[in-house]
Amino acid sequence: MSELFLGALSALWLGILTSISPCPLATNIAAVSFISRRIGRTRVVLLTGLLYTLGRILTYVILGILLVTSALSIPQVSHILQKYMNKILGPVLIFVGMILLELIRINISGSGLSEKMQKRVESYGILGAGLLGIVFALSFCPISAALFFGSLLPLSVKYESGFALPALYGLGTGLPVFLFAVLMAFGAQSVGKAFNKLTQLEWWIRRITGIIFIVIGIYYCLAHIFELT
Repeated sequence: MSELFLGALSALWLGILTSISPCPLATNIAAVSFISRRIGRTRVVLLTGLLYTLGRILTYVILGILLVTSALSIPQVSHILQKYMNKILGPVLIFVGMILLELIRINISGSGLSEKMQKRVESYGILGAGLLGIVFALSFCPISAALFFGSLLPLSVKYESGFALPALYGLGTGLPVFLFAVLMAFGAQSVGKAFNKLTQLEWWIRRITGIIFIVIGIYYCLAHIFELT
């Protein structure tokens, strides 16, 4: 139970870390800008933030179910994953950690939100926030791709959880936007200060997490590949 709880907590943390990383943070700022147009109607602002978060959760849950279920439903793949998962996790965690520390740079950028898509989202009114969450969830940047495909999916396969862990990850990615929606609903002036604090903390949070990933990855390599522990 404690190991599963640790897995759930890790999935949530990976989502939060994704949301405050530079590229995803830019998309979240766009989402906050979309929400801010409804300032003055507290319930609408909160509902918009909630729908954006639900859109992200739905996207990652669908991806998680498709990818994890597909992997586990193929006997050969399932057998390989069950047998070698701990050996695979070590190098994967080290690789993701190096990306977080910017020791490895991948020149891929998310698609962002085009002017045409922005007009379409706005035409849907408050429901556009949910669509925005889906679009931004699919706009993978190097860090978000590494965290989702390199960390969350192996974790989901390990615990055979294609729904719960991706849902917690999606919750983590949308949580900051929902919190900013709350701030805007009750005091818009505090949003700018909160964003500044968040960008300052992100640098340290990402690097500390990167170091932790590398340390855990080295341990997994020593324990399960070289069998030295």
